[in-house]
Amino acid sequence: MFEAVEELIGEHADLERRLADPAVHADQATARRLSRRYAELTPIVTSYRAWLSCGEDIEAARELAAEDPEFAGEVKELSARREALTDELRLLLVPRDPNDDKDVILEIKAGEGGEESALFAGDLLRMYLRYAERHGWQTEIIDGNETGLGGYKDVSVAVKSRCTPEPGGGVWARLKFEGGVHRVQRVPATESQGRIHTSAAGVLVLPEAEDVEVDINPNDLRVDVYRSSGPGGQSVNTTDSAVRITHLPTGIVVSCQNEKSQLQNKEQALRILRARLLAAAQEEADREASDARRSQVRTVDRSERVRTYNFPENRISDHRVGFKAYNLDQVLDGELDAVIQACVDADSAARLAAAH
Repeated sequence: MFEAVEELIGEHADLERRLADPAVHADQATARRLSRRYAELTPIVTSYRAWLSCGEDIEAARELAAEDPEFAGEVKELSARREALTDELRLLLVPRDPNDDKDVILEIKAGEGGEESALFAGDLLRMYLRYAERHGWQTEIIDGNETGLGGYKDVSVAVKSRCTPEPGGGVWARLKFEGGVHRVQRVPATESQGRIHTSAAGVLVLPEAEDVEVDINPNDLRVDVYRSSGPGGQSVNTTDSAVRITHLPTGIVVSCQNEKSQLQNKEQALRILRARLLAAAQEEADREASDARRSQVRTVDRSERVRTYNFPENRISDHRVGFKAYNLDQVLDGELDAVIQACVDADSAARLAAAH
């Protein structure tokens, strides 16, 4: 472990020297990449220096305790602190998800349950929008297919940090655990007999790709335009502004109709396409490396659930980590941190165990 730390300290010092050179900042992309790596290594360097300093303090306390037994208690306290610093350092050295600092494109799709499922998809959208607002993130609905009762058959929303996040503190680092099938149990607004129904909506979370990460050959795209449909104001159904893009090599199809102009819809569709191609490339790389990466449920089947929202009991349950709480109303209002933190802690423990 300590040999790896020494190498990282050398890399950290080298990055510090490079970032002090004004010429490096002439290339903003390079400067941004170096700054992110520097910020990623800084906690490791700080923790290691604290670990070394604590070791020196222990030796000094032991020498004093040999002359004065009253210092024995200080040795015990310092030893406990060093053990905590060791655990902290081990966790910091566990390989991070390289996408943790990225923004995301979040897609919600209604599944089984008809109109009730579409209404639940709308509830999930509002939950994520409020969660983003609590964290000071920017949100932008890229595309959506709204129903007559205010639900969504499907909707795509971009979630972005307003500034450069702390290492591991990006949007993806939190929202990546939301991918999967979310099941709801409640009396639907359309139910006249007061019976509890079960329906589901699927959530897919993709790290948003930068242009330099995904190279799309225009010759690989088939672009179709058509007339927008559904709610949307006077401009809907008057022009062929909706865009459908098919990526021929992979068969991935993306459509967008929210914007008023064909050009804007094409740009938004390309954003989603880049994110999907990046996710596909990363999944393929993970398979080739036999990496046991957590997979997101792609089918909206009620039996393949990651979380259940039980309205009669005001209960939320995350089935992956055994989390359960009785504040569903608050969670749907955007208070998701406790649920997500349970997933973060379980993921960190799994990564730490795998590293040993």
